[in-house]
Amino acid sequence: MRNERMNSGNIVPKQKLIIEAGRTEQQYWKDLWRYRELFYFLAWRDILVRYKQTAIGMAWALIRPFLTMVVFTVVFGNLAKLPSEGVPYPILVFAGMLPWQFFSTALSECSNSLISNANLISKVYFPRLIVPTSAVIVSFVDFMISGMILLGLMAWYNYVPSWRILTLPLFISIAFAASIGVGLWLAALNVEYRDFRYIVPFIVQFGLYISPVGFSSNIVPEQWRLLYSLNPMVGVIDGFRWAILGGESKLYMSGFMLSMGLVVFLLISGIWYFRKMERTFADVI
Repeated sequence: MRNERMNSGNIVPKQKLIIEAGRTEQQYWKDLWRYRELFYFLAWRDILVRYKQTAIGMAWALIRPFLTMVVFTVVFGNLAKLPSEGVPYPILVFAGMLPWQFFSTALSECSNSLISNANLISKVYFPRLIVPTSAVIVSFVDFMISGMILLGLMAWYNYVPSWRILTLPLFISIAFAASIGVGLWLAALNVEYRDFRYIVPFIVQFGLYISPVGFSSNIVPEQWRLLYSLNPMVGVIDGFRWAILGGESKLYMSGFMLSMGLVVFLLISGIWYFRKMERTFADVI
């Protein structure tokens, strides 16, 4: 029977707080939507803080990839004379630099996201998945800003992309999935094992050299291309180049499908492992 009480002559129902076992688990994905404003807040806060008290602010999002592109163009294009798939070498490099910078920045931000928000996590309940995913959004803002350099290069070389550019949102979504999948693994592992704060920069640096950022993956011998595609970023970068460069740029479909399968695996397993470890975050962080 519902409890009732009199208030100024009116009957007002008394609200009940029901604590039900397993309810948090059942409502988790609904809670992600309910706490969407926290997601926006964390992302916006990190965007504002990212370049606070720097002399040139968000211009750093342009300078870093631009200088890397110049170095790769000189080393691989001018000195090594590697093929450029029929486009100016700076455009080839930057078409690969965009997804790699997004991925690498997202890994760095995600891996430290839970530690950086330790006070919030230890005191307030909310779906912890919000924290690393908001860090990926911050990296995506850098990605969008860096895209201005690619537009500038296209204008400088009078390069007009083909219809394939319309497929670019698909490959951006794949880059998102790869970033979130690996980022969730690293975020959860970094809470349990703080050694990962030193391992992640090594992974990012090593990954830059084994991914086809400064060169086309077409230079890899045919017998090794499928093995090379075990690096999930190979498929992502090749997809970006196929969409942006058009013309002579081709997708190695077997390798691309292998990379996409790995991206899906990393995303699903990353969510699973993060959810598994999430219950212990407040205790060990």
